[in-house]
Amino acid sequence: MTDIEIAQQYSPRKIVEVAQEKLGFSEEHLEPFGHYKAKISMNFIESLQERPDGKLILVTAISPTPAGEGKTTTSVGLTDGLNRIGKKAIACLREPSLGPCFGMKGGAAGGGYAQVVPMEDINLHFTGDFHAIALANNLLSAIIDNHIFHGNELDIDPRRVTWKRVVDMNDRALREITVSLGGVSNGCPRTDGFDIVVASEVMAIFCLSMSLKELKERLGNIIIGYSRARKAVTARDLNVHGAMTVLLKDAFKPNLVQTLEGNPAIIHGGPFANIAHGCNTILATKTGLKLADYVVTEAGFGADLGAEKFLDIKCRKAGLKPDAVVLVATIRALKYHGGAELSALTEENLQALENGLANLERHVSNIKDQFRLPCVVGINRFTFDTDAEIELVRSQLMKKGVKVAESTHWANGGKGAEVLAQMVVDCIENDENDFRFSYEDGASLWEKMEMIARKIYRAEGVSADAKVRKKIEKLQQDGFGHFPVCVAKTQYSFSSDAKLLGAPTGHVIHVREVRLSAGAEFVVMICGDIMTMPGLPKKPAANVIDLNEDGKVTGLF
Repeated sequence: MTDIEIAQQYSPRKIVEVAQEKLGFSEEHLEPFGHYKAKISMNFIESLQERPDGKLILVTAISPTPAGEGKTTTSVGLTDGLNRIGKKAIACLREPSLGPCFGMKGGAAGGGYAQVVPMEDINLHFTGDFHAIALANNLLSAIIDNHIFHGNELDIDPRRVTWKRVVDMNDRALREITVSLGGVSNGCPRTDGFDIVVASEVMAIFCLSMSLKELKERLGNIIIGYSRARKAVTARDLNVHGAMTVLLKDAFKPNLVQTLEGNPAIIHGGPFANIAHGCNTILATKTGLKLADYVVTEAGFGADLGAEKFLDIKCRKAGLKPDAVVLVATIRALKYHGGAELSALTEENLQALENGLANLERHVSNIKDQFRLPCVVGINRFTFDTDAEIELVRSQLMKKGVKVAESTHWANGGKGAEVLAQMVVDCIENDENDFRFSYEDGASLWEKMEMIARKIYRAEGVSADAKVRKKIEKLQQDGFGHFPVCVAKTQYSFSSDAKLLGAPTGHVIHVREVRLSAGAEFVVMICGDIMTMPGLPKKPAANVIDLNEDGKVTGLF
């Protein structure tokens, strides 16, 4: 059966019952969206603050391939596995974006018997959070052009408006556009463009704020562009941050759903990790830590992107410290990194597998040696993986002192992740944890970029055109040098070249563009040819997503 067929044959429990029995809070603290999903009230979240925190488990992965790794699937399976061995565990995950759901992924709510439900709702409109984020973003865009049209009291230079519109869909035609055409009554024509919602600064602010007060403050700090005198103009200057907060006030409440095994999952926020910071909301994670003994959360794409940003940005800003990291890999993905053809990944190929292990070992080294965190490798096993292949991975990693657990949660749900769950618990209880960031706040922006490139990507260095270097130096001089760096680059490689698989060295990371996110409080370094508005593939998933005669959604993977 397909993932959606498995999800549709499951009869979920009412979310009120899950909240009461698994988390111990009453119906009055939920704001239901139907029977199976609900918002958690802010008053209840505030009442939890005196409770002790549970243990935080980060799930990340090797560099992604077309073969798939199953990071979300593992996060869900591990949550179910922990509950099966007697631990009170909750998953804290990101909301899927409609862009990849209708593009390449076709869904992002786990897979097989390790899913969160209602699967169709989560993958599509869910509770409307992304729509609210898009509206808040585009309200600011409308106010900017309206202000310019009605006299431009702030003397905004239309040539220096940096704020973009957003839509939650992959649409390359919107990357660069011209707005306000059609004559004087339509405003001042200028070049504009769209980003995807999950790359927007509003999404980042949404995910990095702990209260509505902080959310409003951060929204006010957004720099939308510059005046003709080169003075920064903010959303606060336009007096629109209050209205933006109003649009986000209900979306800001975390969403509660359940796994196929009836265990709680909070799904909230969803920035991409290749072009944004790749983590669910701080509010959701901290709420989970108050509600359960173990919180399983994920960071997008490979550990060089998602985990680095989770640790260097989210943990830094939220004061979080992971208790363990699970690094997900599949045999077929490792063989792809080792040079095997995509069409031959189901065939045993020990040489390609051994070659591809370099990618996994690099990620493990970063987690253990750079960030100094306990690490367990979770092999997401498929039916066509051979015992010899599994043993090769296990033996090679054990030689390096790395713990390895084989999991079959896709096929067997939580039962297939019990061994992984117990190994993670043992890792938390027994392994040394000396967590540190990959760079310190006091380093300059360029030094931070260099440290990420050299330590995490194992690059030879970083390059940028004179114009980009000058802008970075200006941001440093203007007082933004203490901000973390958020790298936007291809997810497929440690380098900025998607074709360099495995564990490349000696490459140079080229910074093509730099953007200030003053509200989110980080600086985005855009590298290589990565786009903040993706395009659809030749055969998008939208071509197979449909509604059948019974009114059921089909085609979500």
